Amino acid sequence: MSSSQPSVSIVVPVRNEADNIAPLIAEIGAALDGRWAYEIIYVNDGSTDATGERLTALMAQRDNLRQLRHSRSGGQSAAVRSGVRAARGAIVATLDGDGQNNPAFLPDLISAVENGAGRVGLAAGQRVGRKDTGFKKFQSRVANGVRNAILKDGTRDTGCGLKAFRREVFLMMPYFDGLHRFLPALVRREGYDIAYVDVIDRPRHSGVSNYGFFDRLWIGIMDLAGVWWLIRRKKPTPDVTEVNA
Repeated sequence: MSSSQPSVSIVVPVRNEADNIAPLIAEIGAALDGRWAYEIIYVNDGSTDATGERLTALMAQRDNLRQLRHSRSGGQSAAVRSGVRAARGAIVATLDGDGQNNPAFLPDLISAVENGAGRVGLAAGQRVGRKDTGFKKFQSRVANGVRNAILKDGTRDTGCGLKAFRREVFLMMPYFDGLHRFLPALVRREGYDIAYVDVIDRPRHSGVSNYGFFDRLWIGIMDLAGVWWLIRRKKPTPDVTEVNA
């Protein structure tokens, strides 16, 4: 693998996903090798299984693979933020570490940002053919419907982990736990366009979900109110010119 400066950083937040590490990294490589200079940043969010050991072993084989380790689990938004802050690429793409997000869609997302002529701040994956349970899909439809009615972000699926964005745009965002679920609204708040890419969902390779619904339900409602307030309080930025003597 090339050690040159990457133009793209792939950030993968994981907690206790040891058996999914090697297959997903191989798929990321198959999707991106020869297309971009890229790095893969796994953010080990306080795993208690062999996730760290599996990553360390693979790092000896791939010089574009990095591992960041949280001393304890901080949640998905904290893991994504750690990865983005450490990223060396101008474009960052994210995907979940359980195998449900197919890396084959990464090139479409990255290209959508690259080809946006600076106007596209985010390319968001929109899942079709979801492999979740009927109850979980119902929960997501309700949550997405309420969010879209209040924020009017024009996005039918903010929960998809497949996203690509300009690193500098992400770092403009006010950080809070749950940020990753409100990226379309916050990117629009900064004046950027959103590109949408349909992606085909698939079952996770192994294990069980580590980021549940009910543990974030009420916090999500408060986050929604907070993001609505942020959007309402946004004022147009005045044009700035430098005055020379």
